[in-house]
Amino acid sequence: MKNLYKTKVTTHGGRNGHTRSEDGILDMELKMPKEMGGEGGDYSNPEQLFAAGYSSCYGSALEVVAKKHKVDLGEYSVTAVVKLGQTESGNLQLSVTLDSYIPGVDVETGEKLVNEAHEICPYSRATRDNIDVTLNLLLDE
Repeated sequence: MKNLYKTKVTTHGGRNGHTRSEDGILDMELKMPKEMGGEGGDYSNPEQLFAAGYSSCYGSALEVVAKKHKVDLGEYSVTAVVKLGQTESGNLQLSVTLDSYIPGVDVETGEKLVNEAHEICPYSRATRDNIDVTLNLLLDE
């Protein structure tokens, strides 16, 4: 694989720790959410960071396939809903729902874009067959 970009982030203290990128742009405290027994508060957590990365990467994949099909995405958005659950065997497991809002496209075109973006998105490819990912197309009414 030809490397296009590399980053390095170090976290001390896990879910109740501090994470910092080597360039210092990402530099924040992390806290476990109250729902998981943590103190919560105005802190981020790994699931939020994953949702931000996945939604932005998938949005860029949408742009690539829209350009290929000569479709104007308009003021599109992608919302990633990341859930952390527990399997029957007690293991923790992620699931993701990607809500793609693409105004002004018909259902057939929108579904084509959403599905093709899922095929090329690096996050989708990395998680394929590892976690449940649900794709939703949101249109103007």
